[in-house]
Amino acid sequence: MITLAEVLKEYSSEVAIGPVDLEIPRGGITALVGPNGAGKSTLLTMIGRLMGMDAGTIEIAGYDVASTASKDLAKIVSILRQENHFITRLTVRQLVAFGRFPYSKGRLTVADEKIISEAIDFLDLDALENRYLDQLSGGQRQRAYVAMVLSQDTEYVLLDEPLNNLDMRHSVQMMQHLHRAAEELGRTIVIVLHDINFAGHYADRICAMKDGRVAEFGPPEEILTDDVLTRVFDTPVRVIDGPNGPLAVYY
Repeated sequence: MITLAEVLKEYSSEVAIGPVDLEIPRGGITALVGPNGAGKSTLLTMIGRLMGMDAGTIEIAGYDVASTASKDLAKIVSILRQENHFITRLTVRQLVAFGRFPYSKGRLTVADEKIISEAIDFLDLDALENRYLDQLSGGQRQRAYVAMVLSQDTEYVLLDEPLNNLDMRHSVQMMQHLHRAAEELGRTIVIVLHDINFAGHYADRICAMKDGRVAEFGPPEEILTDDVLTRVFDTPVRVIDGPNGPLAVYY
């Protein structure tokens, strides 16, 4: 479980994230949604300790994020931010191997190599593992970064807009991979998404944020309603019955 208690990040007297009180259960996918500037990515990076808090506490599986040693925290939670992607003369396998650093400190063992191969195979990258990142499409690179995070072998995985710059087909494929990771690998995934319909279809829980606060939290069927989405996004939203569940229509 991820527990946030009175978490606050102040940028000025008028701009702040929180205070946030939230419990994210273990297992499945929890999607953070909301309008631009709602605080989704800030909250995710505070959970992953890539940004400090001004007040409050965050615990992951009982470990205090602020006080747990980095070497120990890196074996509990992994995070992929959208802005820390880089394209360089690394192969896919070399990139994915970075996920093993908390364990190997750069000296890969046979066990590390096995986990790296499993992550590559899981994301269907085995045919590309010796290709350089700058030779890949955007969708292929995105899968490689997610494979790197999975190879870190943490139960808790934080992903900041992994669908960013992906077309519809690759977005669907990415969400299918993440759903499999939650189901088959037992990962607890917290993901920032812009598309409410992807959240509604693939997430087990949705946390809707607005103005730096949690506006709503619950299963998709409770969040995907006309009233909730219209209030959260400040624009008319109609939820209709789709072939595989509710669909939000906005215009």
